[in-house]
Amino acid sequence: MSSFRFRKHEHLRRAADFRRVYERRRSVSDRWLIVYACENGLPYLRLGLSVSRKMGGAVQRNRLRRLCREAFRLTRPEMPTGLDLILIPRQPELPSLAELKQALPRLVHQVARKLEREASKS
Repeated sequence: MSSFRFRKHEHLRRAADFRRVYERRRSVSDRWLIVYACENGLPYLRLGLSVSRKMGGAVQRNRLRRLCREAFRLTRPEMPTGLDLILIPRQPELPSLAELKQALPRLVHQVARKLEREASKS
């Protein structure tokens, strides 16, 4: 992938899409993030973010969203495609961009392996 752009069709926006990912009940987590995933049958990843009010005021929540989007945008070529992802920050503390860039591909690979194992069983 030569472009690092994050286009509109790569965003999860509809409540039905979020519900489908949550109902699939496949997730992994670390200190900073919880990642839910579901197959989407598309040749690209789609990203949704869910940042609770427990994470702070609007400024803090938007900062967390921007950090997560930027980490996703920069590490997308390292991740498997064909998944819908929902990222949920675990702490109101702001991780560094470098920490998120390291954690996100690792978590996405873990959840992709979970989905592959499950698909091969059935």
